[in-house]
Amino acid sequence: MAIKISLNSGKIKFLIHLSVFISALCFVINTDAGEKKTGEIHGAVVAKKAKYRKHAIVYIEKTSETYDPPVEHAVMDQKNITFIPHVLPVLKGTTVDFLNSDDVRHNIYSSDDVADNMNLGSWFKGETRSFTFNKTGVATMRCNVHSDMLAYIVILQNPYFSRVNDEGFFTINNVPEGKYALKLWTAPKRVLWGKYPEAKDISIEVTAGEITKVTFEIE
Repeated sequence: MAIKISLNSGKIKFLIHLSVFISALCFVINTDAGEKKTGEIHGAVVAKKAKYRKHAIVYIEKTSETYDPPVEHAVMDQKNITFIPHVLPVLKGTTVDFLNSDDVRHNIYSSDDVADNMNLGSWFKGETRSFTFNKTGVATMRCNVHSDMLAYIVILQNPYFSRVNDEGFFTINNVPEGKYALKLWTAPKRVLWGKYPEAKDISIEVTAGEITKVTFEIE
């Protein structure tokens, strides 16, 4: 018994085109859903004296997400009897490698709970000691061999932070759209009297594909 199949070429072409269109539409929808909509934060820090904004960090206080620590270690060197950099911002969970580039023995310790009151001992030029910072906050770093050495490691909840450059400007890229509290932290400095000047927090809203501009004023 023979079965005769009749095909309508016009309908077949239409169905093929419709199938291709639906597949392309699904790809676009899935791609868009998988990508975060982000914007940028550009800003400036205004102060009566340039030293008030030196060694400053701008950061988003908190987001609703959690973040894996970076695989690559951060680095703080000890060179010319100085910690380099003086201020190091890192994401919570980051491991910091402490180098010794001097011809003398150095030590690393912190009396702060955020650094678990750690003391890595002493070591000579070319050696490295490491420590993982698992708590948010500010850790004051010192060397018990050289009492004048001082640095700060700022451990943050999220990766949306930036150093303020020498001209007082900063940029934070790839920030998911949403409302946030933006904060400014500066390394403590000695003042003759009164309280060291600070800047107020700024409430911001980041829109995808746009630049949010802000200005901190250190009072």
